Amino acid sequence: MSQSASLLEAINSSDDLKKLKRSELADLATEIREAIVHVVSNSGGHLASSLGAVELGIALHYVFDTPRDKIIWDVGHQAYAHKLLTGRRNQFETLRRHGGLSGFTRRSESDYDPFTTGHSSTSISVGLGIACAKRLKKDPSKVVAVIGDGSMTAGLAYEGMNQTGDTHKDKDLIVILNDNEMSISPNVGAISSLLSRTFSAAKLQMMRKEFGEFLKSLPRIGENVYQFAKRSEESFKTFVTPGMLFEAFNFEYFGPIDGHNLDHLIDILKNIKTMDEPVLLHVITKKGKGYQQAEKNPVYFHGVSSFDIDTGICRKKATNVPTYTEVFGKTMVELAKTDPRIIAVTAAMPEGTGLVPFSQAYPERFFDVGIAEQHGVTFAAGMATEGFRPVVAIYSTFLQRAYDQILHDVCIENLPVVFALDRGGIVGEDGPTHHGLFDLSFLRSIPNMVMMAPKDENELRHMLATAVAHDGPIALRYPRGRGSGVDLDDTFEMLPIGKGEVLERGEDLVMIAVGSAVNEAICAAALLKENHHIRATVVNARFVKPLDHELILSLVRSIPTVLTIEENTLAGGFGSAVLELLSDKGMAHVSVKRLGVPDCFVEHGPQDVLRRKYKVDAAAIVRAAIELKESTTTIYQNGHQEATRYATGR
Repeated sequence: MSQSASLLEAINSSDDLKKLKRSELADLATEIREAIVHVVSNSGGHLASSLGAVELGIALHYVFDTPRDKIIWDVGHQAYAHKLLTGRRNQFETLRRHGGLSGFTRRSESDYDPFTTGHSSTSISVGLGIACAKRLKKDPSKVVAVIGDGSMTAGLAYEGMNQTGDTHKDKDLIVILNDNEMSISPNVGAISSLLSRTFSAAKLQMMRKEFGEFLKSLPRIGENVYQFAKRSEESFKTFVTPGMLFEAFNFEYFGPIDGHNLDHLIDILKNIKTMDEPVLLHVITKKGKGYQQAEKNPVYFHGVSSFDIDTGICRKKATNVPTYTEVFGKTMVELAKTDPRIIAVTAAMPEGTGLVPFSQAYPERFFDVGIAEQHGVTFAAGMATEGFRPVVAIYSTFLQRAYDQILHDVCIENLPVVFALDRGGIVGEDGPTHHGLFDLSFLRSIPNMVMMAPKDENELRHMLATAVAHDGPIALRYPRGRGSGVDLDDTFEMLPIGKGEVLERGEDLVMIAVGSAVNEAICAAALLKENHHIRATVVNARFVKPLDHELILSLVRSIPTVLTIEENTLAGGFGSAVLELLSDKGMAHVSVKRLGVPDCFVEHGPQDVLRRKYKVDAAAIVRAAIELKESTTTIYQNGHQEATRYATGR
């Protein structure tokens, strides 16, 4: 076994890490990278960002007294080295597997994870909250928030900085900006690194404070001289570094420095650890560092499925069936050819939402607003007031951040904004922060909103065409992954708003499904007919709001046994909408069973495993249909017997 291989095996805590010599840390970084690449090549995950933050993770745990000192990793994409260094090395092979380690930081997973992170840009606000709580408890330990340059595009990050810098006395917070995109020229970088290490030296900080007090004590002119000296120092720093913005928030800014130089990192972290005011350290890192394939293509290796280490090629079997995301992107380009009103808006996810082809074909009509979903929605509302048809393409889970803007800025004025919700339903290995299981519930509660979900990728095309033609707010949600493999129509069909379709006819029960659950219902109906002689009517609801009242009521009048199926939380979801309809229409005699996700947060794991566990797959539909039919038959028989006894006087 090589020396470097033995280093990581000896580390189960930050205390173990501190036993290493500085000269050994570079070998440790190499071994950590090898472990990350090995595991992610099998399990998939966020590779490029974590490879870029290896030295930063080592330096932080080497300098700070974790877990007493708190390190909040924004999002968690950067935290794989952190996991390996904090007692999870033996479990690392289970990363993102069902029952294994989360791909993000989780409070329930380790004492070294002070906060559960899945959505970006929360670390500064969380860190400030923890820092203020520590101050109230008279706890002198430190708080460090590590945030990426992409996450700094979100307003929440600046809201946290604004409060931190406002009357910043005793707000002891260290923010580390992990910048893996900004280009810094070598000479500026070298000067900035020197300045940062000089300005941050503990003794110099004390000298600056003492000298400042001396200047202020000078009779009559003291305060003016002090302010002039301070402005001169800050002007010099901001002239040779990009720190003017952060200094404006009353942060002491240091950097940028090389985030892969462990000696420099450790030196400056030791120095700023002694400071008792808001500090921002700007480090430059390289995405994919140490793995050539990821360095060449950091976008692809940001979030990747299993791959061959030597070539970097994905191990998934080749298929001609496109993903829903790909179909959406292709359809956007087609529709935009004939409709110049169509605008595409996304929040730092052009690749993830399939909008790269649109951005290339219509660059002037494509807007990436950064990680700023709230702004993106209100920005789209503004464009809609000028006659455009903005399509806001955002993952379902991320749209949750913009609920207020959807309600106030779009729906109150009934503006024609289209919401394309990718990753609707169970998403998979990214876990509870990424499953799109609440959109049917939170969107259908808003007046003026139309909500629909396609049964397959061809219907997605027709729904998108219908959406951009609709004069009001409208949302369509579709799942992660490949479609059903159906043929795609060359022409678009305008779907009537609020109308579903009957796919199969049967006399024993009615199954009403929405979105990706429709195909599971069709499969279940075939099994029921073949194996249990139960014939079901299968309805593709298409619309969650408005419901097809006429179709549903006409069916339940003759078949008063209903099973609803959705890949959404049951609380306030599609099944609830059906129950509300039946209640409002006085159809209390109809027996209804709802299938969907119960009132819980779904863990990470493969989509098929989670669908089976939460009973939204074909096998679960079959079992539920049999139970519903048997219970309905028993109720009918008991009622008939009671009626017979009453009629005969027995």
